[in-house]
Amino acid sequence: MALETWLIKVKTALSHSLTKKPSFSSSKPKRVAVLSFEIANVMSKLLHLWQSLSDANVVRLRNDAISLEGVRKLISNDESFLLSLAVAEFADSLRLVADSVSRLSHNCHDPTLRSFFRVLTEFANSGLDPHAWTLTAPKDIETKHRKLQHYVTLTATLHKEIDALTLLESAFKKAHLNADTTTEQHKKLNDLQQKILWQKQEVKNLKERSLWNKNFDGVVLLLARFVFTVLARIKVVFGIGHSSVPFLSRSLSSVYPSDHQNPISNSCSSVSGPLKRSKLGEENEDLGSGFFESNCKVLKLKGDGDTLGASALALHYANLVMVLEKMIKSPQLVGVEARDDLYGMLPRSIRSCLRGRLRGVGFSACDDHVLAAEWRDALGRILRWLGPLAHNMIKWQSERSYEHQNLVPKTNVLLLQTLFFANKEKTEAAITELLVGLNYVWRFEREMTAKALFECTNFNGLLSLHKPS
Repeated sequence: MALETWLIKVKTALSHSLTKKPSFSSSKPKRVAVLSFEIANVMSKLLHLWQSLSDANVVRLRNDAISLEGVRKLISNDESFLLSLAVAEFADSLRLVADSVSRLSHNCHDPTLRSFFRVLTEFANSGLDPHAWTLTAPKDIETKHRKLQHYVTLTATLHKEIDALTLLESAFKKAHLNADTTTEQHKKLNDLQQKILWQKQEVKNLKERSLWNKNFDGVVLLLARFVFTVLARIKVVFGIGHSSVPFLSRSLSSVYPSDHQNPISNSCSSVSGPLKRSKLGEENEDLGSGFFESNCKVLKLKGDGDTLGASALALHYANLVMVLEKMIKSPQLVGVEARDDLYGMLPRSIRSCLRGRLRGVGFSACDDHVLAAEWRDALGRILRWLGPLAHNMIKWQSERSYEHQNLVPKTNVLLLQTLFFANKEKTEAAITELLVGLNYVWRFEREMTAKALFECTNFNGLLSLHKPS
């Protein structure tokens, strides 16, 4: 009877253990494994964004980027407007990184980390940081920065070594299929096997030290803390809201608009305490329900209307300006075919404007070196402010193209430094002026060359007439 009772208890216990669902808290944290390469890319982009907000780059933004003559001529002369474009692009870049971190957080064991997106949105909109994820001490920021860089470097090395292992294994299979019974072939196979063993050990060691062997909780927490810190930095730099981060507020690199009449000539002023709300910050908060929504709206709205970005012509016009730049530099080398190709690149609106400028103009370069020199100077002046925007447009686009979407940008070029937000009518007027000037200089060079050849031919003919028989 006692045995029967004991068996019934065992059976009941086994039944409960089989039907009971395992609690999430008892499961082991998941390892990153193959997602380490994606995470390393996210870390690289976050590091680049942080670097873009460094004191040196922020000062450069204030003193150089938004002060570019081309920016002032084609986009706006309003400093607050230009800074709204800059903060919107920084915010949108951070949003893309945060989206990646949010997806990774779904693999976390800690429910707090799984709610990363909600907590970030709350922090972005209200400044509340319930988990104290924002790094405030310089030492903590430097430590986490070095840790991110360390993981990025190790994971990049791991990727390289895995590729090397794959090549060795492929070489071994090929050699094995083609192997004969000679001693030399056996030695070759043994050498390859030994190299594969060494390479596998190297890969194993790197996996243990890199992101591969880390759990999602630790990695996502590291990313989350740096995302919060970058967001706090953006708000401090652009004077958005009230800063609650003492260290970040002591940066010299605040760029929020000044009340001076000539903001271009003012260098960034030192900030010794929490920043006051700027006009830029108020504008952004009024545009939408939240920080990211309002700034993304700014980026979208400023790309609409009469801009080259809205017309999908920014990249095409950048290429056109670069072609004109080369031709103006050496007009004597421009052939008729190249001139026709250039005309083929022109949109209908520029062609129409160009025909209007050239219609009824009787052209004869004759020997007017003064007018040619004046045109060259005029073309040079236009290219000095239009050229940088075209070159920046090419850089920006190439770094964010589909082929490079998983790579980290190598420059700190912002959209406001390109032709994306440029006024379409003003840009076309400048390009038309370049075309008119190039047309004059090109024909002048051709006439001077033809004249020189004609005089040379006549001179040679004159010599032949007087040549003694």
